[in-house]
Amino acid sequence: MDLRALRCFVAVAEEGHFGRAAARLHLAQPPLSRRIRDLEADLGCRLLERMPTGARLTAAGEVLLAEARDLLARSERARERVRAVESAREVVLGTVAGAGLEAGPAVLAVLRDSHPALRVRLHEAPLTDPSGGLRGRRVDLALTRLPFDTSGLTVCQLGTESLVVALPADDPLAARPRLHIRELTGRPRFRLPAGTDAQWRAYWFAADEGTPGPVVASVEECLHAVAWDGVAGLLPAGAARRHARPGIAFVPVDGHPPSRIVLARRADAPDRLVDTVAAALIDAHAVPVPDSVS
Repeated sequence: MDLRALRCFVAVAEEGHFGRAAARLHLAQPPLSRRIRDLEADLGCRLLERMPTGARLTAAGEVLLAEARDLLARSERARERVRAVESAREVVLGTVAGAGLEAGPAVLAVLRDSHPALRVRLHEAPLTDPSGGLRGRRVDLALTRLPFDTSGLTVCQLGTESLVVALPADDPLAARPRLHIRELTGRPRFRLPAGTDAQWRAYWFAADEGTPGPVVASVEECLHAVAWDGVAGLLPAGAARRHARPGIAFVPVDGHPPSRIVLARRADAPDRLVDTVAAALIDAHAVPVPDSVS
């Protein structure tokens, strides 16, 4: 039986009048009458006697009224239980190299108001995984950076971030207000491991393959290589604030494309709560239309 038809029947039974029931349900009277007739046809019996002053229940209608009230109450309890489970779920947000985290407090404030039971857990992915954990299905969403292979993912660009060169503080280039990427030619650089996404690896290395340097897998390892091995390397500009420490200088660099910050998710995994978190992140970055990019 159609729950909508049962709601209509209960309203008519309780009001004793089709007009009052229609007003209570915010329906026109003709569609209300059609639903009652369809319900009667489905059950094969009369449920209501129409009278000039209204309507009254038949014996069959009396039986159905008790059953319908129970069915409607159970359906509402089921709806509430499903919503409670869904709203209490945990959405795991991956992040790579601090991408987009500045918007975090604003996003969490919005979500606490709109979905107080929703939990968002942060997963910090290594530099070797530009998908932020999406490829391994460890996260639901990822704040990450292009370029990398985005096949099977949907990505929305949130903004761009300039780059800096991390250098030993006593390096002659560390006193410069800005550097050009060409000034690092031939100088040892930290590099990502072989097997890391080729586009991602080439972007951050920004040097000929023959250029020497240690292999790293995290920002901390990058900074260790600068401080202890005297190498240089590219990092997002936000690293100068998040990872400031004695012995390391961060100098803005020209001649290399800025990092494109994106919100990524698996294209084959639609999810209402993930949509909610994604929308809050997009709003926080003030992007009016989430265009897909590749």
